[in-house]
Amino acid sequence: MEENMQQQADLILQNLYIISFDQQGTVIPDGAIAIKDGVIVGIGPTSEVTAAWDPARRIFGSGQIAIPGLTDAHIHTAQTMMRGLLTTVGASSNLRVPTWREYLVPFEAALTPEDVELSGQLAYSAMLLTGTTSFFEAGGPHPERMAAAAWRTGIRGIVSQSTMDGGDRIPASMRMSTDEAIQRNIDVVEALPAAVDGSNRVTGGMSLRQIITCTPELVRSIHKEAQNRGVKVHTHLVEGTYEIDFSLERYGMRPLEYLINEGVFTETLHCAHSILVGDEDIDNFRHYGATACHCAKGNYSIGHPPALKMWRRGVAIGLGTDGVASLGTLDLFRVAMLARVGQQLVEATPTHNRNGVAAAEPLSMAIIGGSRAMGLAAHTGSLEKGKRADIVLLRTDGPDAAGYASPEAFLYECASGRDVDTVLVDGNIAVSAGQLENVDFHAIRDQVARRQPQLMGAIA
Repeated sequence: MEENMQQQADLILQNLYIISFDQQGTVIPDGAIAIKDGVIVGIGPTSEVTAAWDPARRIFGSGQIAIPGLTDAHIHTAQTMMRGLLTTVGASSNLRVPTWREYLVPFEAALTPEDVELSGQLAYSAMLLTGTTSFFEAGGPHPERMAAAAWRTGIRGIVSQSTMDGGDRIPASMRMSTDEAIQRNIDVVEALPAAVDGSNRVTGGMSLRQIITCTPELVRSIHKEAQNRGVKVHTHLVEGTYEIDFSLERYGMRPLEYLINEGVFTETLHCAHSILVGDEDIDNFRHYGATACHCAKGNYSIGHPPALKMWRRGVAIGLGTDGVASLGTLDLFRVAMLARVGQQLVEATPTHNRNGVAAAEPLSMAIIGGSRAMGLAAHTGSLEKGKRADIVLLRTDGPDAAGYASPEAFLYECASGRDVDTVLVDGNIAVSAGQLENVDFHAIRDQVARRQPQLMGAIA
């Protein structure tokens, strides 16, 4: 009789140590998650969930930790085949500056649509293998091919078009008229609509490369079109002193003041890097609702980013890899560790506070913060009933986990992408036993190995 009362589920993950990242900080030492139609329909002790649900399939995760998938809140897909190129060029000659204009944009301009799709397959595969289930594309060429790669690999993401209608020494293929830039952003969003329930894994957003390369007319127009369609605008903000000097010279205001004055510094705007931010700026982030991303691999070479201060004051700030053009990892666990070390130095070491960063804060930024920054907090970022089933299972039998006093301590202190065993996105298994389910990673690597040397000339 009891069996007849069970509800049907597609999958149950059971006998897991669940760290939910919900508002209550729920931890379930022997827990299970029931999934149906891509949604978490049951979560709790294994005995309760297995009594209530009859699944078509079970995964037994004894000894494994279950967490929500991580979110890369700022990635450049089109730069994926630049991995190591700047280091290689820099070994024989001094690198030109600024890097973004001298190397990054010209490299993107040299890519074919096929190159961008291959870049996406490589990047998104690496991200899935290391526990990232969502990404927020900064804007690049051929976003439709990024979307194709995302669909194929099984990751969740927002893609967008690199958008510039101004700036000096920008390759012709990357620069558009204002009207063309607006229309191409609209086209991306209309081709990849979001669903109210979050079931559309791959959707379109809008992008403004940065205020140096975007006219005020474009900044205002893209913001208006994005607001009308309920999507986010991804941009780079206060990433360097040159940007502040440009804004002061051109507009008589610092960058945030300029964006506020234009009426576009709202919850629609996602501001990558946000390095040279002061207390008043943090107040404005909180007041106007703009979101941010801390890219810990590179931000500390530019300034003293107040990422932890922003997080604690309620700004929706996530962590991002910034792609692989420099310090080539896409493992967000490693980025979270860099954020922990960097923020300790920035926020706590000056006052001789050895424990200025709470153990869970950096990873929480990568999970909860990233979800909020993408505008997906209603669907992702925690393991709760009703959320999409974006779930990562971590092994605890690896060398780094040996002898740990608790699963939480291991997760926050030492876990990395190499501990990832299983990854689900929208309830579908994308990684199983550390192997990709949807694409042949070795074939992708072989294609990249053949193509990357041919692209070297774009930045040499």
